[in-house]
Amino acid sequence: MKPIIFDVDTGIDDALAMAYALNSPELDVLGFTTCFGNVPVVESTRNTLAVLEKLNRHIPVFEGADQTLVRGEKKKYPKHVHGEDGLGNTLQFEPTINASQGNASDFIIDQVKSRPHEITIIAVGPLTNIALAIKKAPLIMSLVKEVVIMGGAVRVQGNVTPYAEANIVSDPEAADYVFSSGLPITLVGLDVTLQTCLLKSKLDEWRATGKESAHFLAKMTDFYMKAYESSHPGLGGCALHDPLAVGVTVDSSFVSTEWMNVKVVTEGEETGRTIGQQDSESRTRVCTKVESDRFVKHFLERVI
Repeated sequence: MKPIIFDVDTGIDDALAMAYALNSPELDVLGFTTCFGNVPVVESTRNTLAVLEKLNRHIPVFEGADQTLVRGEKKKYPKHVHGEDGLGNTLQFEPTINASQGNASDFIIDQVKSRPHEITIIAVGPLTNIALAIKKAPLIMSLVKEVVIMGGAVRVQGNVTPYAEANIVSDPEAADYVFSSGLPITLVGLDVTLQTCLLKSKLDEWRATGKESAHFLAKMTDFYMKAYESSHPGLGGCALHDPLAVGVTVDSSFVSTEWMNVKVVTEGEETGRTIGQQDSESRTRVCTKVESDRFVKHFLERVI
């Protein structure tokens, strides 16, 4: 089993990715670390705990960054995509389980130091917690096995601006810091995630299982798909952004990659743009192709 730290900003596709990861026997999720992103960090922590409660799983959750590396607090959140509560307005309860004592970046540092060259970090939100961990303990860069990041748009348009993807543009300085750190990174960006599609018809199959967790995930995903319909008319479903990062961690053969040196634009109109160049310093594996049907089948076999 791969020991995993899962860094989330829990909205709807994070919740799907959590369920997928926790139902994948190849992965040993040591803990979740939370960040602002789809929602403020306090709500991200609450949502992470709520999803774990619905899945009947007991995994430590550590709250992390409440603001960006240098720009202060994030001003706007994508409520039109993830709902007022970040989970498609499905959260009819407060979780009874609590977050663990301690800070997300400290948890990352402690775990990596205690298990050198073993831990994979899956990051599906802004990269602030990882940047803070590196700043606090630069030594961990050489001790992390891999960081699998859902973010960026190297050869396609962004989904927040024509240039920028949501996770990267939420804290571009943190992203640029992480990409230039020397960490072994696999970047799962819009280049591949937009090629995946969960069809709306699958939600009825989830509901038909009668499981409470399946109804919970189906209801929030239905909200997400309605948001998708306005931006991608006729798609009849939604892309599986964050789940694909989990899929790549479980089975890297779902994707094809190219080695690139990735930089993030931090000023001007193109802020948040991820620029990938192939040169002698290339150290990030950028996903460029995906076996979408095979991945979606794998996801559906496990998520519920």
